[in-house]
Parts: sequence; structure tokens; C-alpha cells
Amino acid sequence: MQLLEQEEELFTRWRAQVPGFVADGAVDPMAYAQSKPRILLLLKEVNDPGGGGWCLRAFLRQGGRAETWDSVARWLYAIRRLPHEVPWEELREVTNEMRCEHLRSIAAVNLKKIPGGHTTVARLFRLAAQQHAEYLRQQFAIYKAEIVICCGSAVKNAFDEFIKADGAPPWQRTSRGVEFIEYADGKMVIGYSHPEARVAPNLIHYGLVDAIREIVVRRAHCDGRAIPVTAPDIAIKTGQSWKWR
Repeated sequence: MQLLEQEEELFTRWRAQVPGFVADGAVDPMAYAQSKPRILLLLKEVNDPGGGGWCLRAFLRQGGRAETWDSVARWLYAIRRLPHEVPWEELREVTNEMRCEHLRSIAAVNLKKIPGGHTTVARLFRLAAQQHAEYLRQQFAIYKAEIVICCGSAVKNAFDEFIKADGAPPWQRTSRGVEFIEYADGKMVIGYSHPEARVAPNLIHYGLVDAIREIVVRRAHCDGRAIPVTAPDIAIKTGQSWKWR
């Protein structure tokens, strides 16, 4: 079954239980399937008080809101050029055209499918994730993402409680304190800030990109398990981009 068919089959069952259901997932299923690395963003909910019944995928194909998705476009541009250091001057200005180009290659999943407002009600968010945990686990499994970014502490906690597989290894920290876990061989989940966090955009950008660089290089020097990229040290020495498996 193709990725889009898997999503729609799941959503058909899920929608029946959620009035105002907002569909999400792979923005462009073919682009996502062909992307390296495959990147999945986990978020809380869409900001649409009293609304719903629409599709986040279609919204992101049009570029989404700059306030949230500029940071994501920058992340994608830089992650896919690792281990190169992309200077801020190359990233500062993000156009709608750039967002459309980069966002089509990701999957974005809200753990609460009913819209909320600008500020999430923590109790309702956790309740929704708890009630629909089995559906969330099924949706998460569809994407087989190499990099999963939990956008905010509430999302990371919900992933930990409702999505993470039993017997998963403990969370680790990078040297700068960014939490991550290897949820499958060569596949990582990173606990990070929401892309619209009230932090200078250059700081929200490099904090995540530097963490991914450290995680990948650290795994290259560990105990011989599969690593998510081919020969990262060689790429660093030769100036090539990492070849994600």
C-alpha cells in the first residue's frame, strides 16, 4: 500500500471519532519517500479556534505560515547539507517559494487532531494524545523517519508516554543538553523547541542543526552499530555532504 493510501485508510477510521479532524502527514508523499534523510516533525495542534475539517498537508504545499515554517525550511536546508556549515546570511531571508520547495519533502504530524488556539491547553492536549495513542502509533510507524523532531517539551513528553515503543533505550543528551533517543537502528528522535519559540531565529536554527551533527558523528565512533550516514568522517575531510542511507 502506498504512503498516501496508508494515511487515508487510517484517517477514515480516525475521523469518525474526532469532529473537526485536521488531516496531516507527508506533505508530498513521493517527495517524502525519496528524501534523504526522511524527516518527521511532531507538533501539538493547528491554530484554528472553532475551525477544522481541513488538511495541513495542502496548507504546507502552499508554504504555510512564515512565523512557524520559516524556521523549519531553514532546518531542512541545513540538515541536508551536513556536515557543511551554512552561514546565517544564506539562511536569514526565507521566501514562500523556498518554504514550498523544502516543506514538500517532510511529514508533519499533530498529536491532537482537533484545532486549538494560539496557546495550547496542556490538559486537553495530553488527553487527546492519550485517547488516540493507538492511532498515533500507527501513523508514526507509516513514515519510517530517520530524524523525528519533537517540537516542544509537551510533544516530547507525549511521545515518551504514548508513542515510544516499550523497551526503547533511555534518552541521551548532546554536549549542549539536547535530548535524543535512537528509536530504531539508525533512526533518532530529538526533543527540541517549537519552531515558533520566542528565541532569536539564528539560535533556534543552529541549536538543532549542531545537535544532529554531534549525534551523527558520535554514532560514527561508537561500537560498530549501523550509523545513519555513510562514512561521515570522510565527508567532513573531503567537503562532501553526508550520504544518508
